[in-house]
Amino acid sequence: MSIGVALPRIMEIGAGAINHLPSIVQSLGGSRPLIITDKMMVQLGYIQQIQTLLSEEGLEADVFDGTEPEPTAASIEAGLACMLDKKYDVIIALGGGSPIDSAKAIAILGKHGGNIRDYKFPRQVNEIGIPLIAIPTTAGTGSEVTRFTIITDEKNDEKMLCAGIGFMPLAAIVDVNLTLSLPPRTTADTGIDALTHAIEAYVSQKASPFSDSQALSAMRLIGPHLKRAYTNGNDIEAREAMMLGSTLAGVAFSTASVALVHGMSRPIGAFFHVPHGLSNAMLLPGVTAFSIPSAPERYADCARAIGVATTEDSREQANQKLLDALETFNRELKVPTLAEFGADKTRFDSLVETMAKQALASGSPSNNPRVPSIEQMIAIYQQLWGNSQCQP
Repeated sequence: MSIGVALPRIMEIGAGAINHLPSIVQSLGGSRPLIITDKMMVQLGYIQQIQTLLSEEGLEADVFDGTEPEPTAASIEAGLACMLDKKYDVIIALGGGSPIDSAKAIAILGKHGGNIRDYKFPRQVNEIGIPLIAIPTTAGTGSEVTRFTIITDEKNDEKMLCAGIGFMPLAAIVDVNLTLSLPPRTTADTGIDALTHAIEAYVSQKASPFSDSQALSAMRLIGPHLKRAYTNGNDIEAREAMMLGSTLAGVAFSTASVALVHGMSRPIGAFFHVPHGLSNAMLLPGVTAFSIPSAPERYADCARAIGVATTEDSREQANQKLLDALETFNRELKVPTLAEFGADKTRFDSLVETMAKQALASGSPSNNPRVPSIEQMIAIYQQLWGNSQCQP
């Protein structure tokens, strides 16, 4: 059976790739670019760098820096109003997953109208929006090469999954130099997000030989380099491996989809404002333990790709080493429990069934090798209140 693969039309990958931005804007027919970003990118000087780069080629770019860490329907409307004000003909998204996800939504709404709620899954958004160039500054979300965007509906605290090739950027610029300023916490959270993408794509019921090749390559890059990048942000070799691993993981899950971790992670972010990569990290060990019985060979492959098991290990030994490694990652990268993050247990208990239902409705859990019931998801959620993972 054939599979459908969607990728950006143009990709520039490697140190200094950002210098190709002006020619990419022009190749997409752009003459009035709008940069969509956040205030941190402005403070770090990246926006001025890009505006200067474009200006030297006769392209004057305006900036919308009002994106939010967890983009909402309201924040999308604000960005859309800015974009429609001057009828920009190309969008440049710079930042982590949130600015890129915001820009994807704005690109679709700017051309086709409506509200982002109109475009949530199970609708498949295959309409092409305003040309979008995605430039990630984190090694984690892979959003620059995916056909998904996640936007929070603040009216009911639901993280909406929006999917379809319409959300795929036309161009992606993956430049490791833009990640060197990432602080350790963000490096860890986005790095585990990328690792989760690769693992879930590989064990997904929608996996294929194409997505397998990307997912395994991503795990081989991320496994040995995640802690190195977290410990020493100037380790350029580790940063490059994480950046490429993140993009490959994005390609993998854009084709094979994510699974139970992501399905359960989104409600945690919506209700308790836990950063997406961090909530993935909280869930990954428990969900993996739950899922291994239905895909033991696949998870053993993950353990070997990450580098925590060898071909001499039995399937059972490899799977145990994978579970141990995921716990070790969380401990060494100081991933908190929900309680340590500051979530209220009483509120959690009152919402946990709603969270499980939202997770199931997103569609992602149905891709898992072991598809859970609502009761099983509630049990996995309850594990998040276990012992601290932050102690050395």
